[in-house]
Amino acid sequence: MPDLGASIVPPHRILYEDLVRRALAEDLGRAGDLTTDAIVSPADTVAALLIARSAGRIAGLEIAASAFRLLDPGVGIEFHSADGRDAGPGEILAKVHGPARPILSAERTVLNLLARLCGIATSTRDIARVIAAYPCKVVCTRKTTPGLRALEKYAVRAGGGANHRFGLDDGILIKDNHRAIAGSVTEAVRRARQYAGHMVKIEVEVDTLEQLEEALRLGIDAVLLDNMPLPALAEAVRLARGRVITEASGGVTPQNAAQIAATGVDLLSAGWITHSAPALDVALDIAL
Repeated sequence: MPDLGASIVPPHRILYEDLVRRALAEDLGRAGDLTTDAIVSPADTVAALLIARSAGRIAGLEIAASAFRLLDPGVGIEFHSADGRDAGPGEILAKVHGPARPILSAERTVLNLLARLCGIATSTRDIARVIAAYPCKVVCTRKTTPGLRALEKYAVRAGGGANHRFGLDDGILIKDNHRAIAGSVTEAVRRARQYAGHMVKIEVEVDTLEQLEEALRLGIDAVLLDNMPLPALAEAVRLARGRVITEASGGVTPQNAAQIAATGVDLLSAGWITHSAPALDVALDIAL
């Protein structure tokens, strides 16, 4: 799977600058950086290296590094890598230079954001790699950290995945609880179609082949095949092929993703890549 460094487009800063600003305010608290302000002179300057201590896919590099300049526009940043590229252990991602105080005070905010987003991108990449031989994509869900959804979904794209809904307002996904309240798949879809505008797509979650057959008669756009055993999933894909987009959900990992993709499903949905991806080990080291 090639690096995406040449093609990944980062979010506009208006989408993340306030978030980074609030993260800095959370860390600086009421009295600022007591340690740095006590030890480091306002006149001190420093050069530091932002380093990947473990191998992984880069995401959020410029977003995280913006914390330095939010504290002091005079901080200089030279990027040695880019989002969508893979970094090896010990690889320099960026060099930061300028006033020492803002660099040290922003360090933890920068590393928290970068480690989180790189971890998501790396987990996504690991699934995308094992399904590369199949015509399907790994997609994320709304299982994101509150306040970080736009950035975490961006990290999924940097990892070679694609995005599902960003929120409740950009598509209709009829899940089991909606179906239970409406009384049937048919009634839930009828209500959704009556309510939705012509630009809104409708997806239905199904657990059984019987529910799938009912959904396929209703002219919907996609089906979410939830926690189906592989034989049932393969049959569901066969029934739905050419009629709707198929999405497999439930327990997707790098270890079983190829088996699921081999059924012919269009999308693999994985919530853990945003809610439980391990952070990448990154560090800021003073360049002596």
